[in-house]
Amino acid sequence: MTRDWYAWHDDYDRPGSALARRLTEVRRRLRDALDQAPAGPLRAVSLCAGQGRDLIPVLAAHPRRNDVTARLVELDPRNAEIAAAAARAAGLTGVQVVVDDAARTDAYADLAPADLVLVCGVFGNISDADIRATVGHCASLCATGGTVFWTRHRGTPDLVPTICDWFVAEEFAPVAVTSPADRVGVGVHRFLGAPRPLPVGERMFEFVERA
Repeated sequence: MTRDWYAWHDDYDRPGSALARRLTEVRRRLRDALDQAPAGPLRAVSLCAGQGRDLIPVLAAHPRRNDVTARLVELDPRNAEIAAAAARAAGLTGVQVVVDDAARTDAYADLAPADLVLVCGVFGNISDADIRATVGHCASLCATGGTVFWTRHRGTPDLVPTICDWFVAEEFAPVAVTSPADRVGVGVHRFLGAPRPLPVGERMFEFVERA
């Protein structure tokens, strides 16, 4: 990939941008999930976590913050350092930021299955076949009753309904999906099945260049 994923984050700071609107919705859904989570320790994993702008601010302000052990996996060290600094500044000692390839199943081996699984900013940058495969891997990453948060732009063609079908096929129940009119797809699905073993040494997806 030739895209500068550090500069890509600048759109989050532009009010009304697609990324800013997406971030607001993801944060809202994360807060809802934390509000409804059962008492006790919680685990969270974030794939291609970037600067951690979705999970870290929500945890910092939430009463369950100390219950959460989280791993944010991000390949760009500049983004990872911003995320790590934000976690330190918020006193989130349970948040670990790892510089690694988020597509590697091994990056999550000791935290899966997790209660919160974030796959944000991924489905718009990989092939349809890899999206389908990653949805299948979510059934290994996610604990029974846990929640997956995912994003995908809504345009023409709109793959969001198909992605929802793929989650249902893997024993996930829909919680919320933004409407096509929003043009910013944010999906939330809860896992109702029994977690499957997470394969060792596999790649879930490859990022591809988009025209």
